[in-house]
Parts: sequence; structure tokens; C-alpha cells
Amino acid sequence: MPTRDQALDALRSVIDPELRRDIVELGMVRSLDVHANGVIDVMVSLTTPGCPIRNHFQTGVTGALRELDGVTGVNLSFDVLSDQEKQDLGRQLGRGTLPAGALAQVQHVICVGSGKGGVGKSSVTANLAAALAAEGKLVGVLDADVWGYSQPRMLGLGAERPKVSGQKLIPLAAHDGIKVMSIGFFVEQDAAVVWRGPMLHKALQQFLEDVDWGQLDYLLIDLPPGTGDVSMTLAQLLPDAKFVIVTTPQPVAQKVARRSAEMATKLKLEVAGVIENMADFVTPSGERYAIFGTGGGQLLADELEVPLLGRVPLTMALREQSDSGLPLVFANPDDPAAQAIREAAHGLIAIGGIDLPIAAEPAAPKPVGMSLPMA
Repeated sequence: MPTRDQALDALRSVIDPELRRDIVELGMVRSLDVHANGVIDVMVSLTTPGCPIRNHFQTGVTGALRELDGVTGVNLSFDVLSDQEKQDLGRQLGRGTLPAGALAQVQHVICVGSGKGGVGKSSVTANLAAALAAEGKLVGVLDADVWGYSQPRMLGLGAERPKVSGQKLIPLAAHDGIKVMSIGFFVEQDAAVVWRGPMLHKALQQFLEDVDWGQLDYLLIDLPPGTGDVSMTLAQLLPDAKFVIVTTPQPVAQKVARRSAEMATKLKLEVAGVIENMADFVTPSGERYAIFGTGGGQLLADELEVPLLGRVPLTMALREQSDSGLPLVFANPDDPAAQAIREAAHGLIAIGGIDLPIAAEPAAPKPVGMSLPMA
């Protein structure tokens, strides 16, 4: 009959494919009991309830234990790591919050997310940055949508790559000095990015920690749709960031967006407000058509008990300017969509209590070179 220590040693062969360490080293083996009849009861802790690699652990743990002589059966169960255990694991892996000096001069970090793609989240982010800049704010945009990066095009930036100065990456400057960093600057044009897990975490951490963002009033982070690795990484690195949810009016989009809000709540990110995009279609002559229905944004905001920051209509000019690289807020501030986005920016400015602590002294820089993983 195997001993408990022998069973633990066998489980060291089960590797978490994302964290690349065995489940014993990671402290994921919650309990392990070897019974006299040869049955082993084992409980493994997952990072999230809906862990997509649960079946990997099911197969690996059962197979590793059944290879031991005398084992007649394996009873495997799962639970979920507590918030404190996740923080401890993050520190163990070097995935805690950013050093005090990183983003030391950034006042507000706003993550712009959505439950699904195709709701205009990136165009809202680009124009929201322009609207804040038009109000005299110092603004940066981090394009964290690594699979669907579009900020370089929407903000009119070409093929130039960021330079390195003083061991820091220098973000490119768009209109009115908007600082921009995107994975699109480091991959060939239209190249597919197939990263996940550790590669994503490393790239995002470098974009936050090793980029010279300088003094900013607002850093807007354009998230990928959904609730995957990127959102979880940013929640770990930026626990004081705020979340703005973009949705379209129809109920089905509102329900999907609700999942993003639930993700933010679970990760202890505060939802600052909701922006309803494509609220109406406004023709060049000024006629309005509710082609996507009405009320979804307000319904979501009411449900979350947060403000509806704006209802942005769909206009021809909004689409055209997104493709041209000059945000509509700059190109035609009187357009109905531009006016709505400026209203949302005013609402964001008016929200109190979103200051991040300012570090007394920046952390000492470390060499970065161009260490981002290349696609």
C-alpha cells in the first residue's frame, strides 16, 4: 500500500499547463488520504470555479495515482482557492501587484471591457481618450486586446515601433499627445497573436511596469471581450483600477455584458459605470432609428447600481473616423456620437474616489530591451 508521501510524489507529475509547475509545488493539493482498502481520496483546488483545464487535472491526477502499486480506486474532488490563497500564489509566481514605482504618476486607471465582441468597445475607448484629452487631461491608452488589437489604426499610428530610453519603452504619441502602447507595434501587420497564460501575463506586465507612461490623468485599458486571462491578469496587477462596461441596447447583449460585471466583482474591481453604444442609428439628415432596440444600457446600469455614463449613437462619421485614424471627437465634435462620448467623459471625470495612490519615489528601472514574446 503506498504511503501518503509516495502519493504526493506521484502527483508531482501533474503539471498545470498555464502556470507550468506541478500541483504539489503550487499548493493545489488540498487534502490527500490513503485508505487501507487501497482507495485514495484527493481534493485539488482550482483557481476559478469554471476552470477550462479541469479535465486535464481529472485525467492527470487519476492516472498518476492509479500507477501506484496497491491502489484500487481514486476519488477526486475539486474546490476553489480563496482570494487570499490566490494572492499568495500570485506572490509565489511573481504575479502580485505592480511595484510601487510602476504607474507612479498615473492618477486613474480605467479598464474598458465588454461581455462580447462587436459592440464597439475599441472605438469607444479611442474616442473616450480623445474626449478626455480635449478636456485638458493627460491620457494614455493601453491596447490590451492582444487578439483584436485596433488602437494603432483607430488613433492613426503607423508601423513605427516604440523606442527604448533609459531602460524604459517609450509609448507612441497620437493626437493631442495621447500616449499609446499596443501589441500591434510588436507584431507584423495583420499577424495573428496566439498567446495565452504566462505569455500574456508577461507582455501585459511589461506594458504596465516597463513602459514610461510618465504623468497621466487617465490610463485607459482596452480589454479583449469576455472574461479570460487578460482580465484576470490586470485584476491581479491593478487591484485599484476601475471598470467601465460597454454594451449595446438589446437585452441579449446586456445579459452577456452582465458577465463582465460579475467577473469584475469577483476580482474585486469596482464597476465605475456603463456606456451604451449603438444606442440609435442617426442618419446624416438627423433621423434616429433604434435598430438594436432600446434600454439595455440603462437596465444594466440600474442592475449594477452604477451610472449610465452615456448613450452613444451609431453615425456614419463615427465609423468613417474610426477607419481614418482621427477620432470623431477631434474630427467633428458636433456629431451626435461625439457629443455623447464627451458626455461620458464628463461623467467619468465627475466620478469621485478613483484616485490611485501616488508612490513617493519610482522604483529603480530594470533592463527591458525588447523582451516581449514575439508572435
